[in-house]
Amino acid sequence: MKILYYDCFAGISGDMNLGALIDLGVDANYLKTELEKLNIEGFHLEIKKDQRRGITGTKADVIIENPDNEKHRHLRHVEEIVNNSSLPQQVKANALTIFDLIAVAEAKVHNISKEKVHFHEVGALDSIADIVGAAICLDYLQVDKVMASPIQLGGGTVKCAHGIMPVPAPATAEIVKNIPIKTGLVNHEATTPTGAAILVATVDEFTEHISLPITKTAYGIGNRDSEVPNVLRVYLLEEAQTLKDVDKEEALLLESNIDDMNPEHYDFLLDQLFEAGASDAWLTPIIMKKSRPAVQLSVLCPLEQALKLKSLIFRHSTSLGIREYRVSKTKLRREETSIPTSYGPVRVKHSYFEGKRVRSKAEFEDCKKLAKEHQISLSEIEKEIQNQLKS
Repeated sequence: MKILYYDCFAGISGDMNLGALIDLGVDANYLKTELEKLNIEGFHLEIKKDQRRGITGTKADVIIENPDNEKHRHLRHVEEIVNNSSLPQQVKANALTIFDLIAVAEAKVHNISKEKVHFHEVGALDSIADIVGAAICLDYLQVDKVMASPIQLGGGTVKCAHGIMPVPAPATAEIVKNIPIKTGLVNHEATTPTGAAILVATVDEFTEHISLPITKTAYGIGNRDSEVPNVLRVYLLEEAQTLKDVDKEEALLLESNIDDMNPEHYDFLLDQLFEAGASDAWLTPIIMKKSRPAVQLSVLCPLEQALKLKSLIFRHSTSLGIREYRVSKTKLRREETSIPTSYGPVRVKHSYFEGKRVRSKAEFEDCKKLAKEHQISLSEIEKEIQNQLKS
């Protein structure tokens, strides 16, 4: 698995993104050739090595050849340029998603429809090149996943077409809604609307924690020269897939020590947790301070279910606090089938490793139900299932 990771400790802009991805390995001549497929004139790319605070990287500048003749376009004009080009469909789709994010944000800020947004910056040639160039570079790298750190937005004020605005600019604030951010590292706009939209449109996961080997580090150089290096750092992470039928995923482990709860209530609590999406839940006897016997409740769950499960723990137990840890799960590929027996169908879960089925387990609730219905033992049903699996 190949992963592109954005370390946005000093923010991101469209030109910094181009510089970083070229520094990472995107062929600059390929990028220029692909941008020519837009069939618009009046700009060209200048790419060079540069340095900020001792950090060397690549600086990519979109040079507008006749600034006085620059047009301000609406979203439909930009969409026509992209759709009429001979770029690959995935590149077009990614680029238009980025443009749409900015248009929607601007429309909300100005209380108009996105079709009426007059692009002061995004409709300009340099922003078109930055955004379409971002989509071209991502397609060139062919990564399996894109990740990023929380985005540093900066502080202070910024001058734009509508006057002096606070940082983040209103459009940027809309774009990064529900995205992890940081502010105040520098007293200027560290992340532009274009940079923010590129990340929101392409990043699969925002996290400060990376655990895979870094195979390459690269830097995109910005225009400022401040105390904090004005660079965008990107990593290429690579995980070798050596085991067949083995998946790895991130999960959360929730834990709580409980010493004052009616033991009869644990069964109900566990049922609630499983129904709400817990991958697993268990109880461990422990000894707490003053030699008090207690129970440690442990719940393993997908990241997106954590809030719901924590609410259930507080609602249905006497817990006053919950610890949580991010963990990695490595698991075998599993399939579920239904096996016919003379007593009725039974669901069976199969596990696979290195292309072979390594074990099969009948669903206990199905076996129990049939045993009650036919007044036979569980072992008789399990024996028939094993015979079916061998045949």
